[in-house]
Amino acid sequence: MLDEDGKHFDALETRSADVRAADQLVKLNSQLASNGMAALGSLEDLRTLPVLRKADLVARQAEKPPFGGLPVSNVAHVFQSPGPIYEPGGISHDWWRVGRFLHAAGIGPDDVVHNCFGYHLTPAGMIFESGARAVGAAVLPAGVGQTELQVRAAKDIGCTAYAGTPDYLKVILDKADEMGVRLSFTRAAVGGGALFPSLRQEYADRGIACLQCYATADLGNIAYESAAMEGMIVDEGVIVEIVRPGTGDPVPEGEVGEIVVTTLNPDYPLIRFATGDLSAVLPGESPCGRTNLRIKGWMGRADQTAKIKGMFVRPEQVADFVGRHAGVLKARVIATREGEMDVMTVQVEAEGADAAALADSVAAVMKLKGQIEIVAPGSLPNDGKVIDDQRKYD
Repeated sequence: MLDEDGKHFDALETRSADVRAADQLVKLNSQLASNGMAALGSLEDLRTLPVLRKADLVARQAEKPPFGGLPVSNVAHVFQSPGPIYEPGGISHDWWRVGRFLHAAGIGPDDVVHNCFGYHLTPAGMIFESGARAVGAAVLPAGVGQTELQVRAAKDIGCTAYAGTPDYLKVILDKADEMGVRLSFTRAAVGGGALFPSLRQEYADRGIACLQCYATADLGNIAYESAAMEGMIVDEGVIVEIVRPGTGDPVPEGEVGEIVVTTLNPDYPLIRFATGDLSAVLPGESPCGRTNLRIKGWMGRADQTAKIKGMFVRPEQVADFVGRHAGVLKARVIATREGEMDVMTVQVEAEGADAAALADSVAAVMKLKGQIEIVAPGSLPNDGKVIDDQRKYD
């Protein structure tokens, strides 16, 4: 499935933004129709649709098992993730679109992939196996555990590439060292956890080029690294928005917010599915020649709900508070302790605001009294946090 120069997985990766947007709009409107929803005039109109959160999906699946009444088709497997949430899986070509990432990681027909993602209940193992099949690589379905056997199999088979969580590769390599076995890994495609720079460098020192992707059981591949290692390139089969936590409102380019994804998979159409993860859009295009949107990668969790004075304060409430005041640009709730008492401070970006009126509004929306601290516009950190729990529990 290579394009003409063999450098990219297909021609979709290098198309212009206008061509990409037009193609995605056609596919999106087809999926909206299958959900009984009206067509949109542009991708920007996505913001008018409601955000689907995991809690909503759990509730819908409980009411209409197993997939919540969504128009799901071509189901070969049914998986279970914590929640529980049930996800369909297909066996058509690269159903989760991980082949694009594996190709970017340099994995192809000459490789044997040592796949250490789990095959039990959750779909990660199958996700990466289907990606390996898409690039023509063979697979050792290793899963996790029995490390000595894994080392022996990797050596005997001659596995050249690793797929799994970032840290488990080190477990295998350390066990191989302990056994006096030299493995043939030269590539690693990782996900499902943080790839710390020191760990990536350790692998590089061993002659293993390690790249990471951002994928979920519900959505498949969302974004991935290329050899340029400048952010993560959004996959061609999804539409990614970065929204203010607690809302469905897109943030300006470069501002940290929650990742909301619409899949262009007609077998399992998820529209504006909130991942609960934070990231930000990077400007420009990747030096590797891929032209799609780039994000900075995983930057924390958007679900910042905190219990203060016995009451839950949620990002949606902070968004509601901001929306009630035309002069308020942003707000940030800070939870601290004074002695044995919780203290809630609300930092508000505004000019000339009435602190007393803002305090009344906070009490009305959040059902708690809080101290108001008015700060200059642009002074709150760009980290996606709208609730900052600074209390220490140790």
